[in-house]
Amino acid sequence: MKDEKFVFAQITDFINYEKFRECVACFNGNAYVKSFSCWKQLLALMFGQLSKRESLRDLVLTIESHKKKMNALGFGKSVTRSNLSKANRRRDARIFERFALFTAKIAHEKALRSRGEISEKIFAFDSTTIKLSLSLFPWAKSRNAAGGVKMHTLLSTDTLVPTFFVISPANRSDMPFMEQIPYEAGAIYVFDRGYNSFRRLFLIHEIGAFFVVRAREDLSAHVVASVGVPAGNILAEERIVLRTREASRLFPAQLRRVRFFDETLNREFTFLSNATHLSPEEIASVYKKRWQIELFFKWLKQHLRVKRFWGNDRNALLIQIYVAIAAYSVISIIRSELQINRTLYEMLQILSSSLTDKTPLKTLFEKSNFIDSSLPENPPPALKLIFSGH
Repeated sequence: MKDEKFVFAQITDFINYEKFRECVACFNGNAYVKSFSCWKQLLALMFGQLSKRESLRDLVLTIESHKKKMNALGFGKSVTRSNLSKANRRRDARIFERFALFTAKIAHEKALRSRGEISEKIFAFDSTTIKLSLSLFPWAKSRNAAGGVKMHTLLSTDTLVPTFFVISPANRSDMPFMEQIPYEAGAIYVFDRGYNSFRRLFLIHEIGAFFVVRAREDLSAHVVASVGVPAGNILAEERIVLRTREASRLFPAQLRRVRFFDETLNREFTFLSNATHLSPEEIASVYKKRWQIELFFKWLKQHLRVKRFWGNDRNALLIQIYVAIAAYSVISIIRSELQINRTLYEMLQILSSSLTDKTPLKTLFEKSNFIDSSLPENPPPALKLIFSGH
């Protein structure tokens, strides 16, 4: 038992140390550092994420309570509140952003391989606002006087891993970030009604990718043809061209318009798509997968430390969010590598109270009697769409 590693040390074995060193070197992160390196900063913050610490003081006290284990956990001789606070304020947040993007990419690729062949890749894009108190975060003030930052995220609905994310001021429009998405030919991208930007949707069309977007009610279009006879929950399927001169210039090709009645919500939805190979029912099913990103945002805010921040400085806040995503991605990597038959939420719940145990990871997850109770037995109608997408 003495030779076995602590659970947290086993987790850090799955972090790509060489890649992190590259990220640090790109932004000269360890310049003038005597002892508390960027690596130790990453480990301390990741420990805080996984153990659900509520404040910087709480995190440092928890680490210090394991003083005899600190070297074995990777923290070195000590982690002080002043050193950690200073590092979060001064070190370039892009170090952690770049590393989080890299780790999320690896997590996505490993999860895809572990799932076997997937017919089509489906991604959902949306944003969530993280509200901030202006008394604590005066730099986060936006035009409407509310404080906050916005997280724009592309989530794989197959792996539930974010493959692209950008953090912006809360008052920034979502649409420009559509142009930054690393689109893949043949993949399907799902958007809500707020992303009816025909110029940007046509960019997706031109590279050979597909989209499904909820149509706005005021869409002006000319029906070229009605396709087939409506059946089941499909109210109509049409080929359309945009009617106004500006819209037709921005999207100079035909679109499919599908009207769908959702019995669960007792309401009608209208979708636009350039995917001619999908049936109307499949288009409606693809759109339902968009709700997975809503569940991801809700889960991220509830179970990783992105609602209670460990510093009021903008740089510290960004670093904390990036480390949260990196922690989530590392656990996804472990799930794929060790073939753990647990949800990511279950794994994180189990880890939160086991980081200083000396149980092998696979044994820890297999023998734990924890059951994911985050999904209600009888979810309300709005959540049934979310849960049915899994």
